[in-house]
Amino acid sequence: MSGKRGPGGDNPWVKPQAEDEFVDTAPELPPSPWSAEVPPPPSPWATGGAADGPAFGGRPASDSGAAWGDKVGPPSLRRPAPEPRRRKLPPLLIPIAAAIVVVALLAVAGILLTGGDDTADPPPQSPSMPASTTPDPSTTPSPSTYSPPPNAIAVAFGVSVVPVDAWSVLAKETEGKQLVTYAPNGEPRAFFWVRQKENVSAKEYLLRIVEGETQGETTQLGNDRNLACPRDVLVECVAITYTSVSKGVKVQGFVETYRRTDGVVTAIDFRTRTDFARKAEADAATMKKSVVDSL
Repeated sequence: MSGKRGPGGDNPWVKPQAEDEFVDTAPELPPSPWSAEVPPPPSPWATGGAADGPAFGGRPASDSGAAWGDKVGPPSLRRPAPEPRRRKLPPLLIPIAAAIVVVALLAVAGILLTGGDDTADPPPQSPSMPASTTPDPSTTPSPSTYSPPPNAIAVAFGVSVVPVDAWSVLAKETEGKQLVTYAPNGEPRAFFWVRQKENVSAKEYLLRIVEGETQGETTQLGNDRNLACPRDVLVECVAITYTSVSKGVKVQGFVETYRRTDGVVTAIDFRTRTDFARKAEADAATMKKSVVDSL
């Protein structure tokens, strides 16, 4: 046992050890390799000679006040330069270029169709009438040989009607021509109405007229029927008869429509009181013949 004092023998704050106290005299251990100071890893931004190792290719960057050193720029500046942008066509040029291409294609097509010969003679035309004004014979009525008498009343499209005695034109009518005959007391007894329409079939026009004539009345309609067209210029002829009660008065009548090759439909709309039917129907037959003759 050694009587050697511990550290701080003269320090008043350290209690001196007694001679008999145990003192650890074990030998000191060598320094641990794990306690050695580990140098920091080399900087990836270092440049210089081979002393810094091949991984980073040179010496470490020198210390300076700059964030990336005096000779090393920031990482973004060391990236490969971006590829230059290609210029795009302005949006306005796209439709213009497309229009030029279309015009060029149309010009080529026209040359191919015409054979490229601008001096070719035009097709021959009739010397009496230009080809553009030549009427279609299938839609043009043949000239009528009918000559209306002086008392004939013109309707339209070359059609006229010759009134029978005691029948006169209803002045207030604005569509076609309507003839009327009156009783001695001034009340109308029968009507004979000639009117026309284009771009409609004869049957359709007939149904429109009979529905309008009998609207609001108690009516019994017959079946519409096709007539034998009395002239070659007519292509569709339809008729229908009916009886009705209008304001307590019994009436009867018929509607006949005639469509020509030019598309004009002429309608004859006849109605009469039943107590005057015999005389009125005889007059209507005469006037209807004058209308058909003028078609």
